Order: sequence, then structure tokens, then C-alpha cells
Amino acid sequence: MSPSTPSSSTKERKKYNELLNSVKLTERISDIEIEEKLKKLRRLIVLYGIPTSTPNLRPLVWKLLLKVHDLDSHQYLKLVSKGRSSVADKIRNDASRTLKSDVEFQRIVGESKLIRLLDAFAWRTEEKSDGESLYVQGMNVLAAPFLYVQPTELEAFNCFSRFIELTCPLYVLPTLEGVHRGLRLVDKCLQIVDNKLYSHLRRHNLTAEIYAFPCLCRFPLTNTSDKFTAVLTLSACTPPLDQVLCLWDFLLAFGPHMNVLCVIAQVLLMRDDLLSSSSPMKLLRMFPPLDAQPIISIAVTLVRDIPEDVSVVANKYLGIPLTTLRYTMIWLDIVLTHGKTIRNVTCRKYTRTM
Repeated sequence: MSPSTPSSSTKERKKYNELLNSVKLTERISDIEIEEKLKKLRRLIVLYGIPTSTPNLRPLVWKLLLKVHDLDSHQYLKLVSKGRSSVADKIRNDASRTLKSDVEFQRIVGESKLIRLLDAFAWRTEEKSDGESLYVQGMNVLAAPFLYVQPTELEAFNCFSRFIELTCPLYVLPTLEGVHRGLRLVDKCLQIVDNKLYSHLRRHNLTAEIYAFPCLCRFPLTNTSDKFTAVLTLSACTPPLDQVLCLWDFLLAFGPHMNVLCVIAQVLLMRDDLLSSSSPMKLLRMFPPLDAQPIISIAVTLVRDIPEDVSVVANKYLGIPLTTLRYTMIWLDIVLTHGKTIRNVTCRKYTRTM
């Protein structure tokens, strides 16, 4: 979308409020009606984003998208009361580095809330999986936006739990299997949408496994060991946080599988510099500051370039329903076909030349 003026922002808020009120005022609503409301909500998000002038709007929209309704405070307090989990040392090590340079995040969330939520989640998974706690590096960064956005720790925990368990269950396996599959998808999709850039990176022995994965082992001297890449953290590792939240509005609406195209969009925004560089890894070592609007615009336009067989492979990336993938691809393509301007679809920073 174009930069919001006061009048346009007011119109957007009104559209959201009308839709959200129609959900709240309905005493009984069928699953079909709920899905219709969610379709309209997704359309508002992709066309306009979520207005930030109404502080309680984003928390509510996120809960609706994740279908978080019932909040069991007793259960959360029970998990918290158990204290340190079996993976407590890992959690504390990661939590101490999470968004450390973001002053606002540290003020609003801080380390203790993050540790408490992750310990509780570890206890929750231990109860469900015969005594084995689920925690992998990067989950700390995935939890951070929920704690920052949601007004209470309880709401953040429920959103995070549903996001991990139902939206991307394969993504957080101890082997990081889903992440590695996602990295291979980045390579495959980049080759499809921009073979020239893909070939240039390959000539320099660069694949997504190298430039879009944690630098812990590969670059121990570059002061990037505490940074997580766009694929591992669904782009939450790249500042600034306010842009991460805008990008997550989109990812929560259409599925985290769209992050593959968002990562590619970030690479495409660096296209000219990468093609002219004899050492592209120096540029890819750290992505530029996140700018959600052009990233979403490019990702949406790339949807129609991805063949169905690759979309099917994406089902194995996160473990999400194939119907969701097909819906995303078809629905976004319909919006484009009808000529809607989706958040500045024509991005002047990136023009493809095959």
C-alpha cells in the first residue's frame, strides 16, 4: 500500500473494526462463516497491512488468525510453577541474546518473561511427548514477537504454542529438518524466479544452506554467532522489530511457508549489488534492515511464478495442510489478476531482468 495519510488510516481502521465487530457480535457462528471472515481479514492485511494507530488491533488480529480463543490461565500457571525445565540452560543462554540491541523490546518484554514462557512451553511438550522437552535454538526469537505484541504473557504463550504446534510442527524438530527443507526451497524458488542471480551465487559456491542459516560454525570471528537468519526465525532476526511485526502480519495471515518467498524477496532487493560483487557472501552475511512493504510486494508477485509441484513440496517444509498452500497461491493470484494494488506491488528497488 502507499504510505498512509490520516484519512486513509481512518478508513482502514473502520474496515477492520466493522469486520471484527461482526465477529464479536455474532453469538453463534459456523465454521464456514468463520472462514469467510478470515478470508476478508486476510484480504485487508495483504492490501492495507494492520494500522498501528490502534494499539489493540494487532493483538486481536493475531489471535483470530491463529484461532486462539480459550485462554487457560490455570494451566499456564501450573506449567510456570514447575520452574526450570530440562532445557533451562539452553533457554537462558539463548534468551540472554534475544533482540539485545532493541531497547523497546528489552523494556516491554525483557529476559525473564521470555525465559518463563519458553520453560513453560518445554514443560508442556514434555507432558505431551513422553518426557522429552522440545526446544531448539531459534525458538527464542520466534517467541519474542508474541511477547512484544500480546498484552499479557498468557495470551503470548497461547499464541506461540498454537503457532509452533499447529502452524509449523516440522519446523522445530531437534534435527531442524523443516529448516533444511526450507533452505532447499529457497534455492529451488530462486532458481525459478531469477536464474541469473541464482547462477551467480552458485558460481561463488553459495546456497541458502550457507547464506541463510546460522553463522555459528561458519563465521565464528565475524561477531554474528548470536544472529539467526531469515529462514530459521521466519525473518524475525532482522531488525527493526516494527518491520518484523508488519511482515509477520502477512505470514500469520497466509502461512509461514510464504517466508520462503519473503527471504527470496530480501535477496532480490540486493540483486544489483550481488551481481556486481566478486564476493557476494560479504553482502549476504548480514541482510540490510528489514523493510516489510517491498518484501511483501515482491513475495506476492512471485507467487504466480512458482509451479504447483514446488508448492506441493512446500507442504513438507512446515507440515502445513496442502489445502492452505493451494488457497494461498490461488487466492493471491486472483487478487493480482483483478488488478488490485497490493502494497506497492511495483517495487522500484527491484526489477527483474532474465
